[in-house]
Amino acid sequence: MTNNLSSSPLSAEQQQRLGQLLAELGSDQIYWLAGYLAGYCFSNSPSATASQASAVGGRELTILFGSQTGNAEGVAEQLAVRAAEKGVAAKVVDLADYKPKQLKQAQFLALVTSTQGEGDPPDNALDFHEFLMGKKAPKLDQLRYSVLGLGDSSYQHFCQTGRDFDQRLAELGASRLAERVDCDVDYEDLAEQWIERVLEAVASEAGASQPVASATTAVGSAAASLYSRKNPFQATILTNQLLNGRGSDKEVRHIEFSLEDSGLQYKPGDALAVCPENSPALVSQLLSALDFDSEAPVDINGVAGTLGEALARHREITLLTPPLIKQWAELAGQEELSALADNAGELRDWTGGRDLLDLVQRWPVPSLQPQQLVDLLRKLPPRLYSISSSQAAEEDEVHITVAAVRYRSHERDREGVASTWLAGRLEEGATVPVYIDPNKNFALPDNDEAPVIMVGPGTGVAPFRAFMQEREERGATGDNWLIFGDRRFRSDFLYQSEWLKWRRDGLLTRLDVAFSRDQQEKRYVQHCLREQGAEVWAWLERGASLYVCGDAECMAPDVHQALLDIVCEQGCKTAEQAEDYLRQLNRDKRYQRDVY
Repeated sequence: MTNNLSSSPLSAEQQQRLGQLLAELGSDQIYWLAGYLAGYCFSNSPSATASQASAVGGRELTILFGSQTGNAEGVAEQLAVRAAEKGVAAKVVDLADYKPKQLKQAQFLALVTSTQGEGDPPDNALDFHEFLMGKKAPKLDQLRYSVLGLGDSSYQHFCQTGRDFDQRLAELGASRLAERVDCDVDYEDLAEQWIERVLEAVASEAGASQPVASATTAVGSAAASLYSRKNPFQATILTNQLLNGRGSDKEVRHIEFSLEDSGLQYKPGDALAVCPENSPALVSQLLSALDFDSEAPVDINGVAGTLGEALARHREITLLTPPLIKQWAELAGQEELSALADNAGELRDWTGGRDLLDLVQRWPVPSLQPQQLVDLLRKLPPRLYSISSSQAAEEDEVHITVAAVRYRSHERDREGVASTWLAGRLEEGATVPVYIDPNKNFALPDNDEAPVIMVGPGTGVAPFRAFMQEREERGATGDNWLIFGDRRFRSDFLYQSEWLKWRRDGLLTRLDVAFSRDQQEKRYVQHCLREQGAEVWAWLERGASLYVCGDAECMAPDVHQALLDIVCEQGCKTAEQAEDYLRQLNRDKRYQRDVY
């Protein structure tokens, strides 16, 4: 496509740069850019303030999001941009900042939320969830709403928070603009369809005008780079270094990527999303078990490709989800598998530690075709790694800390998809598709004088290396306390030389460690917290922000319980008061967790 720019007010150089940019963009990026520029122009026009004030007083769409990693927030912002393009007045609000009583005045509501843990709301949605489920929630007969849930179907409580909100809003008298949609890890297509349905309903009922600016148009945030989940950047590996010492039974790698010329920007606390490839050995075994040809032609997300390519780079083959099992049971016509699919507990036990090869071998489907297989499997999701560098210190680089996952289950050796790909099959100079996954819910305090407590066992220490680099570059004067844990001091003290240097230089005020295998009785980071309870309380009382990163199943609950006990003992509070204390820290963004 060519465009005549000769009559534009742009200089020749600007015309050339614009032409080069447009030539590099896909259609979805061009449409996004058009909407972004429309909102930017409107928000900077003299009439913008008056128009927005009028919109707020009229029938606008309130977009709320509950987000732990940023995906729900991204969908909410996408909805706001599309609303602006369609002339629908809209505002985006973090659930942590939304006053629930405002629901009585709202007329149109779109709620996007993730779910974490055992069906729990994300941290920023806790208060709203508690209010809505409680006795003080008001009647909402005037409200028209729709809910989008984000989750992972491999978990038992898939999209539970979205289901909770949807059901409760209906119980309070609200009526649906569009039916709730529950999205798996490959949520983009379903989210886009939901956005269209919501906007069509709002435009039909409230009317739409000329394109307007969203009340939360974030100028510059998304436009910093052309690279995203749909269009990842091919980053070159600069360093792939083993961090463990001799004798360790773990393999943790420090990996550095070049972001030169990408325009990608990140902050400490953000994650690097890596688009991985499945194990060639597992793909080969799967093709052999199915008696399929690797070169069999298939459609992959609307693009012609081969079955081998689809299984290697585009489809999830190491995880069995309930939807997949149910569909496979129908194809296999096996009563045993159908019964298993209908029993959530037994299904969870059977699928644990198994993959697609186990399913194919146990319950073969003789009539299965290559395209059927591709269509049955969900997309291979990116893997998120906490960034272990500060861009202020490393500029055109981004670092991550990766623990290679290898284990034996059901008489077969297994391995993590991305971790072993990065650790064992890629050398320096190889390229990896990546993009930045922002996480504003795990960020350093703006006040450089504020103390910081960091609890990060194992690779959970990664973001705290970024925190320290950032505070060093900023000349932050606030105290810093690291509580680190791993198996053995001699072989598993990750980034030991850097922590000790920061300790000598005075940047790291305190360093406490727990190595679980160096003594008869196992010792973990929560033991450090309890031993230093008085000091932890003193730091919190003088304004410290506390961060926890790492394992969500055991470590995070144990650390949380230790904190509750410290608050009870040192603050002379009841258990209920201690919970309220930590909840307030969370509201104030002084208790932040990045757990997985």
